[in-house]
Amino acid sequence: MNNCIFKLKVLRGLCDDCLFKAFASAASGKSREEFYYTLYENRVEVDFLNKLCNLILLDDNAFSRTCAKGEIPSTYLQDAFSEDLEEIFSAVNTFENDEHFNVGAAIPPFDGELNARKSTENLIEYYAAHGYGQFIVCKAFCYEGGKLEPIYNTSPITLDELKDYVSEKRQIGDNIVNFLSGLPYANMLLYGDRGTGKSSTVHAMLNRYFEDGLRIIELSKENILSIPKIRQLVSDNPLKFIVFIDDLSLGEYDDKVSTLKAGLEGSVSGGTDNVMIVATSNRRHIVKESFSDRENSVHPSDSMAEQLSLSDRFGLTVMFSTTDKTLYLSIVGQLADDKGVTMDRDKLFALAERWALVKGGRSPRRAKQFADLVYACEKRGVEVEF
Repeated sequence: MNNCIFKLKVLRGLCDDCLFKAFASAASGKSREEFYYTLYENRVEVDFLNKLCNLILLDDNAFSRTCAKGEIPSTYLQDAFSEDLEEIFSAVNTFENDEHFNVGAAIPPFDGELNARKSTENLIEYYAAHGYGQFIVCKAFCYEGGKLEPIYNTSPITLDELKDYVSEKRQIGDNIVNFLSGLPYANMLLYGDRGTGKSSTVHAMLNRYFEDGLRIIELSKENILSIPKIRQLVSDNPLKFIVFIDDLSLGEYDDKVSTLKAGLEGSVSGGTDNVMIVATSNRRHIVKESFSDRENSVHPSDSMAEQLSLSDRFGLTVMFSTTDKTLYLSIVGQLADDKGVTMDRDKLFALAERWALVKGGRSPRRAKQFADLVYACEKRGVEVEF
């Protein structure tokens, strides 16, 4: 059992953690030097119990998975889990007066007095509300090798950083609130020119509603055929998942088209579904069409209807329009204000227009890049050059 001295029945996964193994070894009466070394390497010597509680909380086991399904674990499973906690908590108490580190206090939902039975009762409710394992703390996942792998470095962007496009953000936000509230919602297609903020808006919504139970599963278009498997993987999870397909476009005869159509069918639900499909695209009609398709078809209208049928299956389509001069300069001005840029606005806007010309067009992305450049130059006390 990975050289772990604790006789754990449910929480065996903890024995894969080097800090936990060193703790267990030291608690058994062996030399504590290895434990101290691992403790200091993990920089948790000021509040060890906090780290230990988090290891327990995030462990993927039969107890946490059962609770996350909304089921009450059997008496046998509850007893076994509680006994594991009792063994661990008893070991913690042996370090209470150790002068080499601070044990600290238990974090919620654990009982502050390290009562194993009370902590078990608290965790039943916690897992039912927050999911289990990495779903509790990770905002985003990707689908790899039949499993959902955590993405730890997600974009920190907020809705306040995304300027203008008020109506677009409102439509998307309202639909996500419906989704989280168990109300009828729609799968979404966000389309428009590059750099208009489609993907950034999705990530900002994730940051806004993470605490309300929203998570994202990023899916490449090559893995679209896995949508049914992903639904199955999260079907018992109490959290809500956006399956996010960025920059989507498909050929007419791509076998992924039919799979995505099937995934979009019945998307408006009364709260029984915890998966929403969101795609971004530079084109309104995701399936590429050409004049040759129409010319070579016996029934060209039928051929066109088939090509448009995929995008039509998205219940909500939001267009991020091209950024004209007025909108572009408005975004530049707001970003500059946020950063505390002091440059005269006439000069700022003149440079912003030249930046757009040099970079090949106006967009929120271009505006942000320019505002970042001006801010950096002001901080360094140098002229803006490009």
